Amino acid sequence: MRSVFLSVVLVASLTGTVLTASVHAQQDDSGTLRGFLSDLLGTDENGTLAVPQQDAVERRVPFGQSDIQLSFAPLVEETSPAVVNVYASSTVQVRSPFMGDPFFEQFFGRPQMPPRVRSSLGSGVLVDPSGVIVTNNHVISDADEVKVALADGREFESEILLKDKALDLAVLKITSDEAFPAVGLGDSDNLEVGDLVLAIGNPFGVGQTTTSGIVSALARSHVGVSDFGFFIQTDAAINPGNSGGALIDMRGQVIGINTAIVSRSGGSIGIGFAIPANMVRAVVNAALSGAETFERPFFGASFDPVTAQIAEALGMQRPVGALVREVAPDSPAERAGLRPGDVVVAMDGADIQHPDALEYRLVTHPLDEKGAIDVLRDGQTLELGFELERLSDADAPDPVLLDGRGPFAGASIAALDPRLAQRLKLPLNRKGVIVLEVEPRSPAASIGLRPGDIIREVNGIEIDAVETMQVVARDTSRRWAFAVERDGRILRQRLRF
Repeated sequence: MRSVFLSVVLVASLTGTVLTASVHAQQDDSGTLRGFLSDLLGTDENGTLAVPQQDAVERRVPFGQSDIQLSFAPLVEETSPAVVNVYASSTVQVRSPFMGDPFFEQFFGRPQMPPRVRSSLGSGVLVDPSGVIVTNNHVISDADEVKVALADGREFESEILLKDKALDLAVLKITSDEAFPAVGLGDSDNLEVGDLVLAIGNPFGVGQTTTSGIVSALARSHVGVSDFGFFIQTDAAINPGNSGGALIDMRGQVIGINTAIVSRSGGSIGIGFAIPANMVRAVVNAALSGAETFERPFFGASFDPVTAQIAEALGMQRPVGALVREVAPDSPAERAGLRPGDVVVAMDGADIQHPDALEYRLVTHPLDEKGAIDVLRDGQTLELGFELERLSDADAPDPVLLDGRGPFAGASIAALDPRLAQRLKLPLNRKGVIVLEVEPRSPAASIGLRPGDIIREVNGIEIDAVETMQVVARDTSRRWAFAVERDGRILRQRLRF
């Protein structure tokens, strides 16, 4: 009996990643699709992409021979020119197998290998006529040069405006002043399971390809792609090379950026994942505002899932929502009146099923707009208003480089606070001193110190402030004993230095 292994595969063709585009279509009285295509999404007075206002959609399954014979061709004709190929290349230095061999270097000198060019191929979507393109970060990560090829065969150089590894999104800008075909970003919150979608991309480098399917599921989390956990799942065929492509709805709007698949062999088996358009819009707006990285807003609370046991203890009928674990002092969450033990069950009118859904709502909520959350407290539902803050609004702690002759020299440290803890994805109540960077070949690197380590104790002294660590690091002792917290575990080490 053979065992079958399923894996989550990123889908940028030459790097093994897949892209998908999904389109949702409807029919008018004349039986054609063209009349249902929306105009391209416009911008508001600030130049940011706006969420389109849509009328209620009457959904029904096809019936009769006339419905079955309908074609997606008008929809593909309208949207496919905005889907592009993205070519990324980088120069890497190749290490010779004889490097460091004293016998070889004595007779032949230090071996030099010519650098090699590493390339990857993926897809992208023009979301603005000025040449703004959205793709996946893994398509262009570490690239020295990024070129874009349009469906009509024209090629252009592009610059990277913004890239975010955690969300696996990147925003490019074609270096040209001409107008390009573009497709608007739709409102992914209007999606329902069963909606028709199209995926457009360049699988395996064979050329632009369109596949069709439905929305199989919404708000998929923990799929092993990134720390983002609110994916659209579709059965439209997505294969390597489709990464960064568009998932199109029947209005002719992008409702997702295809990112990954679950696969036995690297090809499609009907389980693909796309990043919702509302998340994409937030990243594009950040890029258009001049930001080089997408910064999550600061709310100042951490959450746990509501288990069946917790739901029963709180008198809830179903285990849904996000349980408040901690609230940071003087944070938007505290000013809103949120308390540990509250259960957030809705935000801005949208139900919250789990903490990943709440994080998605917070990240995509405009910073300059007030929001509202519904919380369950003592058996009653309360509505609390809040305003988010930028992480960069407060003064970040300045990193301090440790010196001296001790084992910690070469490490840059800082005091932990809730904002820094959120950036580093640590519990908000963590206190102490954290390692931000470690200089290569420094004493700190030689003892195995890593960025993200929290220094708890050195030679029996509790490290509760940067100043304390600075004094301890200058000690001239030969014997050292210290404890660091790494990934939730306490590691202790003794050494002579």
